[in-house]
Amino acid sequence: MKSGKLLLGLLSGAAAGAAVGLLFAPKKGADTRRAISQTGDDYLQGAKGRFNEFSDSLNHKVEALKSKTKANLASSKSKEKAHEAKAEIHNMKAS
Repeated sequence: MKSGKLLLGLLSGAAAGAAVGLLFAPKKGADTRRAISQTGDDYLQGAKGRFNEFSDSLNHKVEALKSKTKANLASSKSKEKAHEAKAEIHNMKAS
């Protein structure tokens, strides 16, 4: 989780630096406001994308855990193997 916090800190710092740089740039006010708005929109889109990736990964991990549990509780060897295969697929998608 340390790398996630580091990445979030770096991205937040980069966004703050870009915003401050735009504020002190020798451009017209309208141009500066437009650039700040665009930068904010880009940052928001990136955050949404990372959240969706995290959500998908978490969903696959939960599904893999469910399949592993079903495999351990399976009444026949074939059902066990089928659930283990599903768990492996979800583990691969989660990574």
